[in-house]
Order: sequence, then C-alpha cells, then structure tokens
Amino acid sequence: MTLSFRATFLGAAAGFVAFGAQAADLPRRAPPPPLPLPPVFTWTGFYAGLNAGYAFHTNSGGFTDPTYGAVTGGNRSGGFAGGGQIGYNYQFTPGSGFVIGFETDIQGTAFAKADAAYLGATPYYSVRPSLDYFGTVRGRLGYAFDRVLIYGTGGFAYGGGSRASNAASYPYTLPGTDRTGYAAGGGVEYAFTEKLSAKVEALYVQLGRGFAGTTYYNAGVPAYYGAGKQDSGFALVRAGVNYRF
Repeated sequence: MTLSFRATFLGAAAGFVAFGAQAADLPRRAPPPPLPLPPVFTWTGFYAGLNAGYAFHTNSGGFTDPTYGAVTGGNRSGGFAGGGQIGYNYQFTPGSGFVIGFETDIQGTAFAKADAAYLGATPYYSVRPSLDYFGTVRGRLGYAFDRVLIYGTGGFAYGGGSRASNAASYPYTLPGTDRTGYAAGGGVEYAFTEKLSAKVEALYVQLGRGFAGTTYYNAGVPAYYGAGKQDSGFALVRAGVNYRF
C-alpha cells in the first residue's frame, strides 16, 4: 500500500467516524401519537320525545246483568293513541351494561265507539264515561348493548274523559270520570345519533274503575241504562322518538 493511498483511506475513515458521531447527536424522531378513540356511548341523561300508536281493547262487550239477564253486543274496538314523554336514564357502565330510569307520558285517545248492545231485543246503553286521555309514571330497567337498549317498564297509570251521551237518562249515581290503575310492558330503543333515538314499545294499561250501579229500565223509550261490563284494560303498541340532552 502506497503512502498516498494509505492517507486517503485514513482520511475517509475519519470522515465516516465524524459523520456517525454527528448523526448520533441528532434528536431521534418520535413515533406519531395514537389516534384518539371515539367516546364510549352512554344512555345516561334526560330525554324528551313524541310517540304514536294503537290501543287494543282486551274485553268482550257481552255480560250478564244480575237483574235482567244476558246483554249481547257492546264490543269495543281499539283506536289511535298519541302524545309525548319525558324521562331520565342512568347507565352503570358506559358501552354495555344495566340501565335504570323513569319515564312519564301523557296520551290523547281516539277510540272507536262500542257496538250496539241489547238486552234481549231492547237496546242497552252504557253510562260509563269515555276515556279521552291517559298517562303513566313508570320505572324502567334494561340492559344496553352499546346503542341498543332492551328494557322492561311498569308503574302507575291514570286517565279521564267525559260523561256518556246517555248519562242524563240514568236516574241513579253515575260513575266518576277519573280513573287510576297500572301499566306494565317493555320495549327496545336504538340510538342512531348521539342525541336522537327511536323506540318500539308495548304496554298493558289497566284503568278499570269499579262501579256497581243498578240497571235502569225506561219503558217509555223503551231502553235499558246501566254501567255495562267492567273495563278490563287495553294493550298499547306504539313507536316513538326521543331527544337526549
């Protein structure tokens, strides 16, 4: 190896060593930060919404009057029911977990009139009041699978209406227009945004009011007037939307 080649080789080696030392002194590039995870969905919070559905009467119209005998007809069909609700949910563990809450609602009704009733061949007119509105105050208990909530519900129910059109023809004490009872059922709700959700719900509402009024026979019409058969309640299927605050 000649002297000039050795000098060139040593110079190159020294340069590489110096470059490596400078590179070691440069700050290392930090890895990029991880992407933020989306917030975990929770049902906790207040909400308000609207609903609409159909109510089905569960009783038949016929019954036996203790004085005059069998009353036929008087079957009640269902009708529209709609209104609004407000409530509050609390979810124990965000994402999936148990949810408890309460809800109160009030509904207007548009039930069809009962079929004509007869005692033998003579008309029989019920003096029971109509049910023009009802409401509930219920607890809710369910389980959330992220944005899907399956729940059961139950609690107090109330309602009221107007006097029957034939009430003035009844000479005895009339039944009151207010009613109280209970409601129970369940449903499923889906949150399609952070604020908006939709639900389908089924309830059984019992607003029966006992009344043992005497049947009155008006020979001048002729017609019978009485309280008819005790209402046994109705089933309600409805859909609704909620906005969560």
